[in-house]
Amino acid sequence: MKRILFTLPLGFFLHTAHATESTTETVSPFSANLTVASQYVSRGFQQTWGKPALQGGLDYAHPNGLFVGTWASTVSDHFIRDASVEWDVYTGYSRSFGDLSLGVTVAYYFYPGAETTAETGHTSFDYGEIIPEIAYGPVTVKYAVTYTQDYFGNNSKTLGVGNDQHSRGSGYLDVNWHQPLGQGWSADAHYGNQRIKNFSAASFQDASFSVNKELPYDLAASLMYSKAWDKEDYYKEYSNGNPNARVSDPIDSTVTFSLTKSF
Repeated sequence: MKRILFTLPLGFFLHTAHATESTTETVSPFSANLTVASQYVSRGFQQTWGKPALQGGLDYAHPNGLFVGTWASTVSDHFIRDASVEWDVYTGYSRSFGDLSLGVTVAYYFYPGAETTAETGHTSFDYGEIIPEIAYGPVTVKYAVTYTQDYFGNNSKTLGVGNDQHSRGSGYLDVNWHQPLGQGWSADAHYGNQRIKNFSAASFQDASFSVNKELPYDLAASLMYSKAWDKEDYYKEYSNGNPNARVSDPIDSTVTFSLTKSF
């Protein structure tokens, strides 16, 4: 039987670049990045429906640890109803103490023009998170808490569960490991666990592993394998809710190649 899901939790990438002090040159507090990828995958979900993605970001990082930035990616309207772009804005503070670093980020995610059907209250997909983090050596741990009324529009109307319940307070545990391998090579491993408050059946976990290579001209290439899973195949027959919309499994295992230029 075809399951119609009007909302689906998303993830994000924060592309902040923190300036460091140098005794030989002045480091600009501004940085930018532009990425071409075979698809956009975040928190294990294939958000461009398997199609290529164009992404870019701009950041400002003050030497005292304060930072602010923005990042955007193309998305598919097969995945997010009536959406073509995800646009993130964020600010925060980070401080290092030797191998230990602490920080917090406040982020908000826009999906211009995207909302659920009239039957589900024209709910917006926009949402925000507060993200404390701690890093030591190669390991970084973050926990993103939803501070808006809904996490990516998940509520009783959109999911058809409960009576006037919302998903404020949802949390995403994000554990990352980064290991330099020498000669510009590195490897990354990730595990995530998304808890959607009041709607546990829609909660999920994800994992990924990537190999990266620094290239000339401030280019970097990455090859990533990712996979998400949930309870009882909740997302196996996903649809964005449009009449005659395509049905697919957006959390199936997949491989993504990306090429990033830093400025």
